Amino acid sequence: MAETIALIDYGAGNLRSVANALHAAGARDVAVTADADVVRKADRILLPGVGAFAHCMSALSAIPGMVECLNEQVRDGGKPFLGICVGMQLMATQGEEHGLHDGLGWIAGTVKALQPTEPAARVPHMGWNDVVPTRPHPLMQAGEAYYLHSYHFAADSADDVLATSDHGGAIVAAVGRANMVGVQFHPEKSQGFGLALLTRFLDWRP
Repeated sequence: MAETIALIDYGAGNLRSVANALHAAGARDVAVTADADVVRKADRILLPGVGAFAHCMSALSAIPGMVECLNEQVRDGGKPFLGICVGMQLMATQGEEHGLHDGLGWIAGTVKALQPTEPAARVPHMGWNDVVPTRPHPLMQAGEAYYLHSYHFAADSADDVLATSDHGGAIVAAVGRANMVGVQFHPEKSQGFGLALLTRFLDWRP
């Protein structure tokens, strides 16, 4: 039986592109949803995100029962989860964009403004960059991915970092723990590299 992928719609993601990329990666049943009950019944969960940390967390929290469902199904229940861009950042303890705001708190760390040490490294970080795995993980491979962000995930523990990129200094490209992975880049815009990652996510059995 085909698995259902819940793609959470909280008004903060490029949903059509992500859904199309999931289908191209082999997903048959992608439910774009703002219904916590649909997320609860899904086999895998994907949280996209574009915009400011505080706005995205507020929008996610405004969906009845959604944060509780995510904690139940992902943090406590072990369901495979992928966060993209701000969806990855929301996994952090807190974010500093437009003040200090709580995140989901799944992976200890703070989302901070990019401060490259090289003048040529501009903010926002936009375009293609190398992804360099820092340790073996079923979802991570070396390659090039597409980025668009002005804030980055500063993880408290290096053990939670799966990959980095260089943008006037090392920045976290991916974080992960157990059944949870988040990527700062956009797989749906990263052509073959991104589709391969999504395919691995669909096959992943954490």
